[in-house]
Amino acid sequence: MVICTGVEKGSPAYKAGVREGDTLVQVNGHEINDVLDYDFYTMETRLTLLVETNGEPREITIKKDEYQPLGLEFGSYLIDKQHSCRNKCIFCFVDQLPHGMRESLYFKDDDERLSFLFGNYVTLTNLKKKDIERLIEMHISPVNVSVHTTNPELRVMMMKNPHAADSLEYLDMMAAAGLKMNTQLVLCPGINDGEELKRSITDLAKLYPAVESIACVPVGLTKHREGLHPLESYSQKTAQNVIDIIHELSDNFIEKFGTRLVYPSDEFFLKAEIPIPEAEYYEDFPQLANGVGMIALTKQEFSAELARAVESGDTIEKARKVTLATGTAAAPLMKELAAMAMRQYDGLTVEVVPILNDFFGHSVTVAGLVTGGDLIAQLKGRDLGEELLIPSVMLRHEQDVFLDDVSREDVCEQLGIKLRTVENDGAELLDAFLGVTW
Repeated sequence: MVICTGVEKGSPAYKAGVREGDTLVQVNGHEINDVLDYDFYTMETRLTLLVETNGEPREITIKKDEYQPLGLEFGSYLIDKQHSCRNKCIFCFVDQLPHGMRESLYFKDDDERLSFLFGNYVTLTNLKKKDIERLIEMHISPVNVSVHTTNPELRVMMMKNPHAADSLEYLDMMAAAGLKMNTQLVLCPGINDGEELKRSITDLAKLYPAVESIACVPVGLTKHREGLHPLESYSQKTAQNVIDIIHELSDNFIEKFGTRLVYPSDEFFLKAEIPIPEAEYYEDFPQLANGVGMIALTKQEFSAELARAVESGDTIEKARKVTLATGTAAAPLMKELAAMAMRQYDGLTVEVVPILNDFFGHSVTVAGLVTGGDLIAQLKGRDLGEELLIPSVMLRHEQDVFLDDVSREDVCEQLGIKLRTVENDGAELLDAFLGVTW
């Protein structure tokens, strides 16, 4: 049962007499506990609601169009509390954060609802069989699963959770029911790569086509690891070994299934000093959120938009100089794209500045973990031109604050420059270079 914090005027629920403060107990005999229950059971055209008003139960019958919102509002988008992680993974990034950051950054989520709603990855260790049965009943698909290893004993060790092995059987349950899954393996050198990686990929491939993709991502390590499990970063050689294993297996999957199925993240190619594959390698880009194919897609989108703009005769009216600040991993690509644009547009100057991550440590190279303090320290005193461009992932969802609580206004004021955020989109990047606004 959940308390209604509001009822939209004119909605089916409002017309039926449900009001703010009422408690929604059931819909068509099904108990309502969270957003999945609510969304699934209120889709039908005829509903019988069990509602409590001031502790008194009453039944309400509602007729509405299929998929028409019922009109009830709740205290949070999940309706109940977010599920926190019960694991103590040896590679957990949250455990590597320095003290003194805002409290929300230390919350570890492991919520199956967020997997469906926002694409978050979950370990399944929070769930019981009845929870999996609910996902199956509601046809929740795809589910994004952090597997890391299919070796039960190794999974327990890596997650520091004695129940981590039990949840592996849920993969079989979901596959048998026809639910689709995207899976990820966060790889730690000498622990779950090598022969263990071959085992995990082979085991997951047995669940194809339910398992639609497997992403292999290198462990991310900050300089704040005091008292944590000893881990090391991937070297050029060890990253190359991971890619070799993946390609040996994926070549077989192409012949057997018609799909590559398993992919190294872009970071593995960068660490191995191997050119990023062309966009075709990534098929339908099933694992973009894991940094798999992001570089190839951005380059493809940028090239296509640049060709279109040149063919259309687009020009810049006056000389323009901008600076793009990004993480060290993305900087080589950004420099390549900037050079392409400058060759086509006389008077355009784009300077790409890779920002070293002094806050988390130089081994952290992704743009999304660059802080406002590092931006200010490394850009102050430079001629930045008309605008400073940064990837939008540097800021939190509200686009107002960096990870170190430095605001975008602080950056603008300290550097004396206008700040423009750019999404992971090649066409938008070109617009930012050229000063196009919408």
